Amino acid sequence: MSERHAILHAMEAALPTLETDAVTPDASLAGYAAPRLDLPPLTMAELETWFRGGEPEADACEQLLAWAARARGALDLAIGEGLDALRHGDRLAELGYHLDDYAREVLDLGKRSAESLARLGAGLRARPLLRDALRSGRVRIRAAETVLPVAVGEAEALWVERASVQTVRELEGAVRAARAPAGDDEDEWVQLRTHLPPDERLVVDEALAAAREQLPGSTRTEQLEALAQEYLGEFSTDGDSDGTRPLGPGFRACGLGPPARRAAVGAATDRWAELPPVPELAAPQVSFDEASTAQEIDERLRALARLRVGWDRLIGFCGLAVKRSGMHVLLGYGGFRQYVEERLGLPARAVEQRVALEKRLWESPPLQEARRQGVSYEKLRVLARLPETDMASWLPRALGATCITLKREVEGERERQMRARQKLLVPLPRRVAVLLAAAIEAVRGRFGRVLSTGTCLAVLAFHFLASWRGAERRSKSRSKKVRERDQGWCQVPGCSHRAAHSHHIDFRSHGGSDDPENQVGLCAFHHLRCIHGGFLRVFGRAPDGLTWRLGGRVWRGPPALSANVSETATPTEFCVEGRAWTSR
Repeated sequence: MSERHAILHAMEAALPTLETDAVTPDASLAGYAAPRLDLPPLTMAELETWFRGGEPEADACEQLLAWAARARGALDLAIGEGLDALRHGDRLAELGYHLDDYAREVLDLGKRSAESLARLGAGLRARPLLRDALRSGRVRIRAAETVLPVAVGEAEALWVERASVQTVRELEGAVRAARAPAGDDEDEWVQLRTHLPPDERLVVDEALAAAREQLPGSTRTEQLEALAQEYLGEFSTDGDSDGTRPLGPGFRACGLGPPARRAAVGAATDRWAELPPVPELAAPQVSFDEASTAQEIDERLRALARLRVGWDRLIGFCGLAVKRSGMHVLLGYGGFRQYVEERLGLPARAVEQRVALEKRLWESPPLQEARRQGVSYEKLRVLARLPETDMASWLPRALGATCITLKREVEGERERQMRARQKLLVPLPRRVAVLLAAAIEAVRGRFGRVLSTGTCLAVLAFHFLASWRGAERRSKSRSKKVRERDQGWCQVPGCSHRAAHSHHIDFRSHGGSDDPENQVGLCAFHHLRCIHGGFLRVFGRAPDGLTWRLGGRVWRGPPALSANVSETATPTEFCVEGRAWTSR
């Protein structure tokens, strides 16, 4: 068997070959398992040989990527319906999670992806034609997400037909025309990056703390927005909210803008329309009906997520190979984003993030070792932010901690490093960046000279402190003291939400005291829905001696998602360009 046919044979092993009405989820999903390929990183010379030299392996790699995208899209549809089912009744409370935390810690899905899939699952309940087209594979997820807002009522059939034949760019234009008054709700993000000496840092930190006190539970973005609003309230300038204004040297773009701007990037040709189509792949028949318990839905979602991990690794590897080689341009696409949306039929942001992580993996032996030891995708994204020399020391923590705990600890370490280098680095939505840039411009205009961005921030901070210095300072309640001790976060393992309440571990009605050791900070969901709903219990003394019980069992957080996602795939061994590749 030739190398090319060996790769294609391994790819075909992932197609559904079993009936999908078996008793257990794992059995019903066996035909959706990805081929387990040992794919070592490629050098630029190897990519040049494969893709520029017209080798058949390049075509096979691109076809494998297209197939992997089809398979992941089918699994994502089922996951979206499962996530939507979890939101009904007390199912999430029974599992002890917010939806975004469940997706991240249990299914290895980022918040944005999980919310998009759950929104799609909810929308399909009232759109049977779109749901049937998605489940059959006739319409792909990216197209379905685009037409979801307008495919309602009598118009549903028309939009389903358009979604099955038109490009994503054409659909976006048609949907914008149909929803002209609604506008685009996707916000562009930029990065504030500036030098901030220690004396100016002290003023900024104090002002952010004051803003946090006035806006409980606020993020640093919201606190910076408050500083800018306070200054512009007294020293306003013309065009404070002009979104088209240049932001200045302290701001850098950290992503592409809304779809209307992205569509104009790159001049595409029609060559990609001549590519052989990828055959339709039906979504797995997994039931999430009203009678399903939270535990049954959880079991099915975990099975789907294990399969998704296998396809996701192929998308990362093949996606990076295609992007670095420029094959998407040779195929006639205007850019990689257009290739992802039109050829792969997936949301571009998620694929671009996956490809970016794969690039980091190719360059980082410690990160490769972390993946070999079973560190999840979301945790790998967190570790990838660390300097190369620090990754190995963080590996034991990554294996033992929840994803949100690891993220907070890594962010704290990065913050300490930035402070030592006298740098401030904050991602901001463009609307907040425009407001902050206007306030910085007002500072420079008021003082009549060009000040650094860091100095301008210190001026904004000083003005905020002066404005609120006379505000009445109330004494802190016991609840607030407890929440401050807990760093303002809910203490339930795996929870990423702010603590809004303090809970008495031994109820006051049972003789419990108001001592800080008998109180723990919790978000409203875990306090009211989970604990007082009878699903979750906590024992011991705060903050370090707590034991949690969920459903009658000791609970220390989510178990790791099994990495053995493709045990049912057909074994295949082959060699390409002197490399031993294995599919099993």
